[in-house]
Amino acid sequence: MIYRLLLTLALVLLLSLVGAHRAAAAPRVFVSIPPQQYLVEGIAGDLLEVEVMVGPGQNPATYEPLPRQMARLSGALLYYRIGVPFERVWMKRMLANNPSLEALDARQGLALRAIEAHGHAEKDDDDHGHPDDHGQDDHGHPGGDDPHIWLSPRRMARMSDLLLERLVRLAPGHEAVMRANHHALRGRLEALDRELQTLLAPLRGRAFLVYHPSWGYFADDYGLHQVPIEAGGREPGARALVGLIEQARAERVRSIFVQRQFAQDQARALADAVGARLVVIDPLSGAYVENLRQAARAIAEGVE
Repeated sequence: MIYRLLLTLALVLLLSLVGAHRAAAAPRVFVSIPPQQYLVEGIAGDLLEVEVMVGPGQNPATYEPLPRQMARLSGALLYYRIGVPFERVWMKRMLANNPSLEALDARQGLALRAIEAHGHAEKDDDDHGHPDDHGQDDHGHPGGDDPHIWLSPRRMARMSDLLLERLVRLAPGHEAVMRANHHALRGRLEALDRELQTLLAPLRGRAFLVYHPSWGYFADDYGLHQVPIEAGGREPGARALVGLIEQARAERVRSIFVQRQFAQDQARALADAVGARLVVIDPLSGAYVENLRQAARAIAEGVE
């Protein structure tokens, strides 16, 4: 009898603890890519639970949310979008299925640049290349808005200002903590920007070759020029490829920068033709500061 009583008390205590844990669970925020997680956690710390749609190694051009992610959206307070391609297909659906889910667009208030065509595209009149391995146009046609705003620390700092105000509105009881965290976060981003300015200042006006045109905002900030091999989900045709080879040789290109989310066969062929090496730099890393620092160093070494 005593044993049953103790077992019942233990079960009641366990259920109460589980209930308390659920009640104390942090509010949930969804983001599209890992660099946004860096921003949200930089402001909110562990006050919010952050879930990333597109995980490491996945391509935001072709990503489809998993059923469990769609289910967990029902308990989220905010979707922090940024303009990557899969959002064009999925955002309306996600918001329609979750009427209480708020959305915040990271691009709000930012001037957007046009994404480049691949190098020498204008000379390739009768050879239009072919779709990438996924058979899709991943960022729209060249000349459309470039979504890669997060690769500019200056824009990330401005994005953090808007994000702070929305998070404070969602969790007003933690305003003081979040404002203090935001101040420290902004300081880290501004320090990174100064570091990159110093590192890249001697290279102003120089060009660097990338497979996918992710680094336009970064290049604009530091006086560089990215030359993409593919754009709009299409690789260059034969004539454009010859032009890229000539340009790479003329500028003594030593490195061609690729990212693991895309096939690298054509970049490797171009690297072999000009005697350059392939260097992987990841625009989607969640280790934001250290990743941009390493990418900047790699670019500096590749164009010196």
